[in-house]
Amino acid sequence: MKTTLISKDNNEAKLKMEFTAEEFDAATDKVYRKNRKDFQIPGFRKGKAPRKIIEAHYGEGLFFEDAVNELFGVNYSKAIADNDLDVIENPKVDFGEIGQGKPLTMDITVALSPVVEVKKYKGLKIDQVKETVTDKEVDAEIESLRKRNSRNVVVEREAKDGDTVNFDYSGFIGEEQFEGGTAQKQDLKIGSGAFIPGFEDQIKGKKAGDEFDVNVTFPEDYGVEKLAGKDAVFHCKLHEVREEQLPDVDDDFAADVSEYDTLDELKQHTKEDLQKKKDDQHEADAKNDLIDLLYKENEFDIPEAMVEDEITNGVNDLDQQLKYQGMSIDMYLKYLGKDMDALRTEMKEDAREKVAKRIILKSIASAENIEVSDDELEAELQRLADQYGMDVSKVKENIGEANMGIVKGDIRLKKAMDLVYDNAKVKFVKPPKKDEKKEEKAAEAAADKAVEEAMPEEPAEKAAPEAPAEKAEEPKEEASEAHKRRGGKGAGTR
Repeated sequence: MKTTLISKDNNEAKLKMEFTAEEFDAATDKVYRKNRKDFQIPGFRKGKAPRKIIEAHYGEGLFFEDAVNELFGVNYSKAIADNDLDVIENPKVDFGEIGQGKPLTMDITVALSPVVEVKKYKGLKIDQVKETVTDKEVDAEIESLRKRNSRNVVVEREAKDGDTVNFDYSGFIGEEQFEGGTAQKQDLKIGSGAFIPGFEDQIKGKKAGDEFDVNVTFPEDYGVEKLAGKDAVFHCKLHEVREEQLPDVDDDFAADVSEYDTLDELKQHTKEDLQKKKDDQHEADAKNDLIDLLYKENEFDIPEAMVEDEITNGVNDLDQQLKYQGMSIDMYLKYLGKDMDALRTEMKEDAREKVAKRIILKSIASAENIEVSDDELEAELQRLADQYGMDVSKVKENIGEANMGIVKGDIRLKKAMDLVYDNAKVKFVKPPKKDEKKEEKAAEAAADKAVEEAMPEEPAEKAAPEAPAEKAEEPKEEASEAHKRRGGKGAGTR
């Protein structure tokens, strides 16, 4: 296969793909072998008739269309990547003469992401927060590490706050045992607030072997209507009380939980790691502020196809996250009282801004002739391999050679953003004073609102004081899929 770039201007590119007669015949034969099982020819068992017999019976061009699509599908992405084309819509394809023993040509026209003239992207003024990690923050990180290495040990005493108990319970309203209010060998951490108000307090002071009743009133706004506001009693039997035991913070602890031999070394490296995270985050925030400035200062027409594609990517990402949490996007939309058109409309402005910012960075990269070296590509692939715990060869295999151009495009955008930042007039400022109590309340309120908005109402069959499922981690998207989705629409003939 030979690819020739004919022209590239006015946000459009023309290229030609040429296949030899032998390549076209091989593709035709591949299609025949794939589909011959569907043909019944008199004198032959089904699926055993030779290609020439089938073609004589149905026509010489029987397999030509599928062969053309086979060649296009396999080679188009590579042709686009080889010529570094940022395609935003499905291509228009004109075919030359198609026939047995003849070469095949495809004249392809593609719409490209626009390149615009970006105003004043050097010398921008920006404030960037600069803060130093405190000993208190280091101690908090060490304490978190200590808790992650704690042990739950069975104790022969009464339960108290912070203990984890294992118990059976069965719930009744009056004389009727209600559905979903029964469990055996249930673990519960006292003070976690996982069960309805008043439940956990009544377990305090009980010890293994005790049988007792817990009397509670379901909240008026409880998710299960038939239980809301009702008085209930739970017959309980306590099997076990476990106490969290934390390791001593000393040199042995440091050696056990890290690669360092002493506590001082662990603290020093913890401080350095925390400082790097702060510096990286504040630099990222400054870069976001810079691209926001460029977005506000540069107005240009944005292709609707790119916006719609970005919305589709956003919907797909949301769908994957919901599936990871055991929901479907249809359930989510029903809960919100919306349809897909309404969701896409809500996402449109954000999608338009994302597309515009990418166009700005691509245009800066073009103006500055920014290229991506093989070493930079290898470094990015290794970073992805480390992030996903995979061998770099597996990452390359998953992404595929035809999609390496998408990875290079991401690197190119990052280099363009770095150039804007490196040429900005950065003023380092102190972080704003924190009102810790106010921040804590705001964080709690935001978390409660996010849960309330994102999750559907609890169904009746799960109406119980049982602990809600812990929030799942964000799904780790496969490297290949993440890059493929950012590549825009799949190419196909039309």
